[in-house]
This record gives sequence, C-alpha cells and structure tokens, in this order.
Amino acid sequence: MATATAAPDERLATTSLVGRLLKRPEIGALIAAIAVFIFFAVVTDTFATAGGASTWLRTSSTIGVMAVAVAVLMIGGEFDLSAGAMTGFTGLVVGVLTTEYGLNIWAAMVVSLALALGIGAINGILVMRTGLPSFIVTLGTFFVLQGVDLAVPKAIIGQVAIQGMADVPFYDQPKAVFGSAISVLGGNVYASVFWWIGVTALATWILLRTKVGNWIFAVGGAQTASRQIGVPVFKTKVGLFMTTAGAGWLAGMLLLFSVSTVQANTGVGQEFIYIICAVVGGCLLTGGYGSAIGAAFGALIYGMTNQGIVYAGWDNNWLRAFLGVMLLGAVLLNEWVRKRAETSR
Repeated sequence: MATATAAPDERLATTSLVGRLLKRPEIGALIAAIAVFIFFAVVTDTFATAGGASTWLRTSSTIGVMAVAVAVLMIGGEFDLSAGAMTGFTGLVVGVLTTEYGLNIWAAMVVSLALALGIGAINGILVMRTGLPSFIVTLGTFFVLQGVDLAVPKAIIGQVAIQGMADVPFYDQPKAVFGSAISVLGGNVYASVFWWIGVTALATWILLRTKVGNWIFAVGGAQTASRQIGVPVFKTKVGLFMTTAGAGWLAGMLLLFSVSTVQANTGVGQEFIYIICAVVGGCLLTGGYGSAIGAAFGALIYGMTNQGIVYAGWDNNWLRAFLGVMLLGAVLLNEWVRKRAETSR
C-alpha cells in the first residue's frame, strides 16, 4: 500500500545568501552607488578627496531628507508633487516673518512648520475624502504653493527673494542646528548630512520595527483589505502626507540656514528627483514595497553624479539623461526582483 508523501512546508525552505540579498529593495541602489563612486573616483582627481566628498555629500543630504520621506509615502501607495515647492514655501515664511515683521526666528520656524503640516493634512484629507489620485491633488497644491511663493513676497517686499537673514536676531542659533559644518580630514561635513542619516534611521525603524510601519506597507499594498482587518487607513495616509510636508519644512530650514537666503523658485522641479531617488532605492510605483535606506542610496547616487559630472568637466545636461536612464533601469530591476520574490515564495 502506497503511502502519501507530505508536501514540504515552504516556510522551512532555505534561501541562499545571494537570493536573500536580491530580495532586499535597496540592494540595487547600493550596487549602483558603489559603481558610481568608483567611476568618478577614477575619472576625476577631486571626487574622492575630502573636499570633493563634502560637496557631493551636502547635495545628497538635502535631496535625501525629502527622498526618504517621499519613499515612505510611496510605500503607502501615494505621491506628493508639492514636496519640492514646500521647501521654498517654508523658507519664505520664515524669511518674511523675521525680516519684515520682526517675529522671533524660532517662533517664525514654528509657524512655518504648522503651515506645512496643515497643508500636508489638507492634501491627505482631500485624497481620502474625494477619492482623487494623489498625483492630481498634490499637483494642484504644487501650483498653489508656487503661485504663493511668487506673489506674496513680491506684494510684501517687492521681490521674490529674501535677503539679510544673517542680520536677523538670534539667527546664529538655528544656523548652528541646521546650517553649521565640522571639519573632518580637510573637508566639511555639514549638519544636513547628520539630519539625513537621522531621518533615514528613524524612517527605517518605523517601517521595520513598529505597528505604524506595518500599516504603511499594508495600505500601500492592499488598501481595501487593510481597512477590513482594522488598519486605520485614513489616519495612516493623512499622517504620511503630513510627514512629507514636515520633511519639506526640514529641507527648507537646511537650505535657508546654509545659504542665508531663499528664493521663490527654491525646490521647484525637485519633486521628480525625489521620486526618482525613491524608485532607484527600490520603491514600486504601485506601493506596498520599498526601503528608506534605498531612497537614501538613491539620493547619494544623484549627489555623486551631479557633482561628479562637474568635476569631470562634462556638460551638465548629461545629468538629466543619466537620471532618465537610471529611472528606467530601476523600474525594470525592481519589477524583476518583485517577480523573482513572488516565484520563490
């Protein structure tokens, strides 16, 4: 009499180290970052020096703070096209309130943060209550913010740039927090780099170690099913939009206190770079999958390429071509990894 053989439990199946690494969302961005670093280190004489590294790390950090927040939002299944304009908006609020109305600089920063969080909440509420795609809702917010950034300062001070921030009382205090630098091996490491690392670490901990992180992955992967099992979808998504807006405020402060000025067009056009960095870092455009660390690597790739092209003496327009190729390559790689992971399961 033949005996039936029990099917092996898939949970007990072993996976090779390479297989486990390929399933990590950020592995592609890590490999690409190493390749870009080696390439420009060989091609140029300045790129790998302490002074050269301080420049591309500074660029990567300001982009990276927003890229990580946008990545978390994309994991939750949404987009925010107003993220770029938000950085300029928050800086302009601080600049106008301090230079024109004499408000204490810390109070002005709190007002700016409150406005940013309020706008983020409005974005989230509109997306959830109307059912409209976040792409459309935040595109509308982008144009509103861009118009406000141009029209309001011009009506108040007659120009679209804030000057004289260094003369504002107590300016040195927030500058020490957001715009200072320390010397390391002959190069400068700016405060924005530490903020970038901190934001990435916090986002990674939330995504991988907290209940909120489980909610974010759940609402991005299957919103209807998440609601049915008790996930607070509305609060989670509104909170994600507020988080992105809060990151826009942080990026605005990092830029404001590093250069002591802000213009109406600050951050405009950067929203697509944030999305590219997130996708290169492993985020799927469909939501439910991605990594904050991967987005940080994506920002590092952008910063290294942006400055490496300058050091190499090439036409800076090649950066746009590189970003396009990088985006297409990342989308194809992410899709391949996703299908491979599903097949292995």
